[in-house]
Amino acid sequence: MSTISLRLPESLHKKVRDLAKKEKTSINQLVSSALAEKISALMTEEYIDMRASRANKNKFKKAMSKVADVEADEYDK
Repeated sequence: MSTISLRLPESLHKKVRDLAKKEKTSINQLVSSALAEKISALMTEEYIDMRASRANKNKFKKAMSKVADVEADEYDK
């Protein structure tokens, strides 16, 4: 476990203190969870960008040409 020193504006510190109290958790846990969520979102965006860069329109069209041209079932609409 690592320790960091973080400077926050007083308004943000008050908000995180209030939210932690409301959630019945520590400020440390709330900030750790928020940071983990942000990192996950950024990593997901990077992953999607990487996958998109490998896309090939011709391969996509070839795969889609194999899909039957039928009306979707009602429960799939």
